[in-house]
Amino acid sequence: MAVIEAAAPQKPKKEPTDDEKRRMKIVAGSLMKAVIRPGGGDSTPSDGDQVIYHCTVRTVDGVIIESSRSEYGGKGIPIRSVLGKSKMIVGLLEGLPTMPKGEIAMLKMKPQVHYGEDDCPLSAPSDFPKDDELHFEIEMIDFFKAKVVSDDLGVVKKVITEGQGWESPREPYEVKAWISAKTGDGKVLVPRTQGEPFFFNFGKSEIPKGLEMGIGTMSRQEKAVIYVSRQYLTPSPFLPVVEGVEEVHFEVELVHFIQVRDMLGDGRLIKRRIRDGKGEFPMDCPLHDSLLRVHYKGMILNEEKTIFFDTRVNNNGQPLEFCSGEGLVPEGFEMCVRLMLPGEIALVTCPPDYAYDKFARPANVPEGAHIQWEIELLGFEMPKDWTGLDFTSIIDEAEKIRNTGNRLFKEGKFELAKAKYDKVLREFNHVNPQDDEEGKTFSNTRNLLYLNVAACYLKMGECRKSIETCNKVIEANPGHVKALYRRGMAFMAAGDFEEAKSDFNKMIQLDKSTEPDATAALLKVKQQEQEVEKKQRKQFKGLFDKKPGEISEVGTEEDGDKTADVNQKNDDQEEDLDEDTSESSREVEGNVAQTSATQTTFWPRLLRVLGRVGWTTMLFNVTFVFVLAYLLNLWFN
Repeated sequence: MAVIEAAAPQKPKKEPTDDEKRRMKIVAGSLMKAVIRPGGGDSTPSDGDQVIYHCTVRTVDGVIIESSRSEYGGKGIPIRSVLGKSKMIVGLLEGLPTMPKGEIAMLKMKPQVHYGEDDCPLSAPSDFPKDDELHFEIEMIDFFKAKVVSDDLGVVKKVITEGQGWESPREPYEVKAWISAKTGDGKVLVPRTQGEPFFFNFGKSEIPKGLEMGIGTMSRQEKAVIYVSRQYLTPSPFLPVVEGVEEVHFEVELVHFIQVRDMLGDGRLIKRRIRDGKGEFPMDCPLHDSLLRVHYKGMILNEEKTIFFDTRVNNNGQPLEFCSGEGLVPEGFEMCVRLMLPGEIALVTCPPDYAYDKFARPANVPEGAHIQWEIELLGFEMPKDWTGLDFTSIIDEAEKIRNTGNRLFKEGKFELAKAKYDKVLREFNHVNPQDDEEGKTFSNTRNLLYLNVAACYLKMGECRKSIETCNKVIEANPGHVKALYRRGMAFMAAGDFEEAKSDFNKMIQLDKSTEPDATAALLKVKQQEQEVEKKQRKQFKGLFDKKPGEISEVGTEEDGDKTADVNQKNDDQEEDLDEDTSESSREVEGNVAQTSATQTTFWPRLLRVLGRVGWTTMLFNVTFVFVLAYLLNLWFN
C-alpha cells in the first residue's frame, strides 16, 4: 500500500511589485529588440543596479524626436537610472535588463509600452507622439550595484574599492579625502587635489550637500564615485556654483577621518580622537563601570596652554587608575573616557562646570577655567562577573557596591549613587537563595537597596518614583516601618499630606519605638499644611470681600515672605540612608516640592479659604443673579 506523504507547506506567494505588474501587461509583438552592436560578457543589469546609457528616440520613418547625444541635439550627458527605483517607461523596464555592457540595440515599441501606457508614471512632452510606434536606440555604457543615498535618486554612490571597518564620518567629524569632480559629459571641474588630501569638517557646508551625503556612507580607505544631481550641488568653498551643470560626478578616496563627538550637544564638551584604538566601537569601550588605567595631560585653555598636571611627569610615570561610575574624576573626563577604545588617544575640551567647578580643583587651576585633557586609555578591567559565585560572595560584592553608593550619596552625587544601587538590584534578579537563612538575608538586603533608591529619588525631586520604589518593599512586607517612613516623607514632599499622615500614624501602630520619629514627622506635615494654607489665603485675600461692582486683584507673594517658602533646598537638609534593616531612620526629611504641593491641595484649600472669607454670601449673590436673569427671560418671552 502506498504511503501518502503530507505535502510540504507552501510559502505564501510574494505580492508582485508595481513594476512587475506593469511588465505582466506586455503582449507579444508590442516590444521587439534588434541588436545593432553586441556587448561584452554575459552579465546584464538587475534590480538595484544603476544603469548608464544613451537613448535616441526615432519615428518609424527615422525622424529623431529626442536624444541624450550631443550630435542629435541632446546635452551629451548619459541617462542614469536605478532599476527597481527609477520611474521609466515599461519598454525600458523590460529591455534594459537584457543588455550587457557596451551593447547597442534598437527597441521597437508600440504605444502601450512607452508613453501611451495607461497610467504611465512618466509624462511625455506636449508635442511627443505618444500614440505612435517608436524606435528607441539604446547604448548600454555601464551598470553596477548602486548605493542609493537619497530617496529621489539625486545622490547615488558606486563603490570602486571597499573600505575598512564599519564606521562612517558624520557631524562634527574631521575628514581627509582625495576628491576630484567632473560634469556628466566629462568636463573636469576640480582636478584631484595635489600634495595633501582635502580636509573639511563634516556638517559645516564646506563641500556640496550631495557630496557630503555620499561621503557619509563611506568607510576608511574606500574609493567611490558619487553621482550628485543639481538640486544637491549647494555652494561651498570646495565647489562654487557652476551654471548650467545638471549633475557632477565626484571621485572620492576617503583617506582618514577623526572621530569628533559633541558630548553635550551644545559644543561645549568636545572629544576629538587623535589616535585610533583597538577594537570595535562601541562594543569594546568601557561603557560599564570598570577599573580604568589612563595617562593624561591637563592643560588650561589659555594662550600658553599651561600644563597643570601630567601623569608621566607628576605621577612618577605611573598611570592614573580609577573606577568609573564613582565620581573619582571630573564628570567631563569620565564621560569621554567611557567612549574610548584601548590604545586610543583623545583630546578633550571641557567647560568649567564639567571640569573642576564641581570637583576638587588643583591648586594651579584658576576658578572657572576651561580645560583641555590629552587622554590615552591604556586599558580597563570589566567588573567582576557574579556567575558562579556562592551566596556569601554575592552578598559581599553587593555590600561593596552599596557602600560606594552610600559614599556618593553623602557627597551629594545622587544619580551616581542610584546607579550603584540599581546595578546590584539588576544582579539580584539572577540570584536564587537556597535556604530560609539566605532568603532572609537576600530579602533584607534588597529592601535596603530599594529604600536607598527611594532616598535618591527624593533628593532628585522625583517624589512619585520614590513612592513607587517604597511600594515595592511595602507590597512584600506591609509592616516595614522604614519603608512607611520613607514613603510618608515622599508623600509629604509631593504635597499628599493625608497620605503622609496615614503612613506616619501606621508606623506608631506597628512599632511604638518609632513614635518619636513619627510624631516629629506628623508635626512637620502640620507645619507644611499651615504654610500652604497661609500662602493660598494670602494669594486670594480680598478676592471676595469687595462690594458688588468692585474689582479685586489676586494677591502676590512679596519678597519678604519668601522666608516662609515650604520648598526648602536640598543643601539645607540631610537624608539618612538605610544602613541596617533593623534600625529606623532618625532624620525627618524637610524637602517639600512647593509646586506639586500647591497643585495637589489647591481645590480643598481654596474651599476652606472661601469658607473663611464668606463664600456663602458670594453664593447667595450668584444665585440671586441667575434667578433674576431667568425671570427677566420669562417676562420678555
